[in-house]
Amino acid sequence: MQSLGDCSGGASPAASTPASTPVPVPVHAPSRRGVLTGLGMAAAAPFVLGAGRTRPRSRPAQTTQTARTTVLRNAALVLTMDPALGDGPLGTVANADVLMRDGAVAAVGKRLQVPPGAQAVDAAGKLVMPGFVDVHTHLWQSSMRGGCSDRDLFGWLADCNWTTFSRIPAADMYRFVRLGALDSVQSGVTTLVDWVDALPYDTTAQYVRALADTGVRFTYAMFQAEREAALIARVKRELVDPVPLASAQVATHAARAIQGLGRLHWEIAQDLGVMLNSHVLERSEQRADDPIGVLADIGALGPRLLMNHAIHLTDAEIAALAAHDVRVSHCPLSNMRLASGIMRLPDLARRGVKVGLGQDGGTNDSSDFFALMKTAIGLQRARSLDAAVFPQVQDVLRIATLGGAEAIGMADKVGSLTPGKCADVIVVDPATLNFAPRFDWVGQLVFNARPENVHAVFVNGRPLKLDGRLVDVDPDRVVREAEAAAGRLRAAS
Repeated sequence: MQSLGDCSGGASPAASTPASTPVPVPVHAPSRRGVLTGLGMAAAAPFVLGAGRTRPRSRPAQTTQTARTTVLRNAALVLTMDPALGDGPLGTVANADVLMRDGAVAAVGKRLQVPPGAQAVDAAGKLVMPGFVDVHTHLWQSSMRGGCSDRDLFGWLADCNWTTFSRIPAADMYRFVRLGALDSVQSGVTTLVDWVDALPYDTTAQYVRALADTGVRFTYAMFQAEREAALIARVKRELVDPVPLASAQVATHAARAIQGLGRLHWEIAQDLGVMLNSHVLERSEQRADDPIGVLADIGALGPRLLMNHAIHLTDAEIAALAAHDVRVSHCPLSNMRLASGIMRLPDLARRGVKVGLGQDGGTNDSSDFFALMKTAIGLQRARSLDAAVFPQVQDVLRIATLGGAEAIGMADKVGSLTPGKCADVIVVDPATLNFAPRFDWVGQLVFNARPENVHAVFVNGRPLKLDGRLVDVDPDRVVREAEAAAGRLRAAS
């Protein structure tokens, strides 16, 4: 267990150490020098997006400022996600306090002794739980909310995604990302992984700064083409590493046509000691790219690989993911909206594959993690015609918190209210028209709650939302600036 206050960003090295399970698939690992000097970019061109260059603003200003000691007093129910702390698989504790000190959870229990001078937050009648872990999103896509609503994945990529991303200047990228990030925070997300396609350095600086300015814990997963691959290490060193609550991943596209680029990305990820993050089999047509075979051939199958979507997997591929401890993000709202299909979540669960939930940016539409949980349950029931199918309410609450933390190698830091972990905590108010009256609060968290029920959000013990309002944020100004940026985009089209 980590010490109190040791809550900087990033996956634990122990959590991402490759498993000792023998690898039965072919692995080809040419030298890094050979990969760096031998790749061509012709095949990669369809995947590469750019943006106009403008002068970057100052380096991200996020700090680990915390209220030194804060106590959430007399919560009606605390879901710790740690069975050792309470009842059942969610470790529930009734009528309890949560003590946060120096950025970490210090204690959970009834009538805790609180040091003099501690900040007290009245949680009477409310629910307390770990913040949500969003393992896959694209926050810049707030720029085109509601767009291409009648398109499948390929139509949406062609008509909305690519045509918009390439035209956003650095200053407006900040405005769109800040809008999306604050929307996620106010809905209870305390940790997120943002998958970002190729950007120039100055636009990347604005992107990272926007994330840092929200106070959220984030992982910046960056894609670059071969000719700009050196930017990945530079961005990590100069922009991400200085932000206390930030960490990095390397993003890639798994396809035979650009297998060399995927190998390069995997080599860079190993050099940097971070995870590789790839979209995989979101649509059945992508099987022609042989993404699982590509990831196996470059040697990436293992706990340092996060696969997004992974809908159209065969039995053999699910078994391979389980054998190598590959991690998966499930994006049910986006997959439903884009007619991509339904993940084989029960089969992955039976094999013990670590899965987290992802909002997937613009095609999630609502930044509503409660709707995301409800949809994850509902899609499996609709397909199987079985109300007992995985996931059940307790399963999906765990996937949304500790399961997501496990998927990105951060379960030693976040995902539960275990003392010593980071104080990433949300307070939910059930005394509302959409939630009351009390019947089964655990079930109601999934089926009734909405972002407006999130009464408070703490990241690293620092309050980002209190009394239902974001702290030190002018939402009207954030919206005005995003609207102006969107107007400039429309005018330039």
